Amino acid sequence: MSGSKTLLDQQLALTGYLRDPDNRQPPEGMDVARVEVYRELVMENLVSLLSSTFPVLIGVLGDKAWRELVRAFLRDHRAATPKFGEVAQEFVAFLSAWEPLQADGAWPAFTVELAHYEWIEMALQQSEAAPLPESAADLLLERPLRISALAWPLAYTWPVHRLGLDYQPVAAPAQPTLLLIRRGADWRVRFSELSPLAFRLLQRIEEFAQLNGQEQLLGLAEEVGNQAPDGFIRSGLALLQQMHAEGVIGVAEAAA
Repeated sequence: MSGSKTLLDQQLALTGYLRDPDNRQPPEGMDVARVEVYRELVMENLVSLLSSTFPVLIGVLGDKAWRELVRAFLRDHRAATPKFGEVAQEFVAFLSAWEPLQADGAWPAFTVELAHYEWIEMALQQSEAAPLPESAADLLLERPLRISALAWPLAYTWPVHRLGLDYQPVAAPAQPTLLLIRRGADWRVRFSELSPLAFRLLQRIEEFAQLNGQEQLLGLAEEVGNQAPDGFIRSGLALLQQMHAEGVIGVAEAAA
């Protein structure tokens, strides 16, 4: 029993040191050179694993600050998944909750949103969701509509799709950035900007799943105070047809 306790103590000491070598000591009696090899391997492997997902964030922060974030992630976060492909998602969740990032003016205020924007492409690429079944465009106004599980409308405070070395605003714009990310039949992930009306229409399709396309457009016209619903519906139908052709929305099957 004592031997088992000693082994556990050594394992905890080793993992503690690998996570936080600045404040923890390596296991007593363990070869220092070997411990340092492990320490470097763990850090460098994690840096490599995450770097391919966040190239813009790394460019904005610089290598030193980027490594500081990765070190904090390794030190402070306890992942809920053993899958390498989900580590980037864990990293985004960590950034969202990491207090120094929220309070320390040394970090760009858009850091969390930029990280999420860069991660979302990988998340959609890896999604196992199926595209919507084929449906008839001439039924868009007559039947309830559905949004593809491979099309995600996103709202950001910051213009995340424009951020980079040459554009790093210090104040958020007055209007949010509305984007649609979707994966096509060719498995390519595409981003496009959405107008506030198009974004709200997609929201309504999710919120009021029982309404048909015409009812959705009439409801949207009422929300925005449009006094010419016929013209609004014609314009809205053109938008629905475009999104249908792109696989963003589909027509619900008729009730049995």
